[in-house]
Amino acid sequence: MQLQKPTAKHTTLWLTTTAMFMAATVALCSFSIPVPGGHLYLCDVAICMAAILLDPLGAFLVGGVGSFLGDLLFYPLPMFVSLASHGVQAVIISVFAHYVMKKHPLASSTIGTVIGGALMVVGYSLGRAFLYATPEYAWLKLPYEILQAALGAALALLLCFRGGLRKLYAKLVVRAKG
Repeated sequence: MQLQKPTAKHTTLWLTTTAMFMAATVALCSFSIPVPGGHLYLCDVAICMAAILLDPLGAFLVGGVGSFLGDLLFYPLPMFVSLASHGVQAVIISVFAHYVMKKHPLASSTIGTVIGGALMVVGYSLGRAFLYATPEYAWLKLPYEILQAALGAALALLLCFRGGLRKLYAKLVVRAKG
């Protein structure tokens, strides 16, 4: 799936898809699984799916701004950490999914989700250590942050490649252009 120059129809589809994934990210920020030191969120699934499908700007809007809004509504303290960490995560995944190893989209998307997830975990760990003024709190949450990134990446890759979401989106883009 190669990125195209935006047209009026493509822009409408892009905007609608971005808004839908942003809403899914905000909604998934409201659900959490309690774990020692905090909560485990499923918003990474929507962020990784959007990053695989959308260009880097759309991915940043979904990952960074979507998680920022979710935190603003439900737990505002780490909202700027979410903006930066999930924003970088989404952009990295999108760049790999669209510009690296174009003939092997599953491999490039997998590499992107691993690198993006690792950067998100590092960003959140540093952000928590700063926000709560204790590195111990960041260490306590680290295994769950890794689990959140891995779970989000695995589910997004399954839905996009095995579930056919990537092919469906590519058909919608072609139909919108034609």
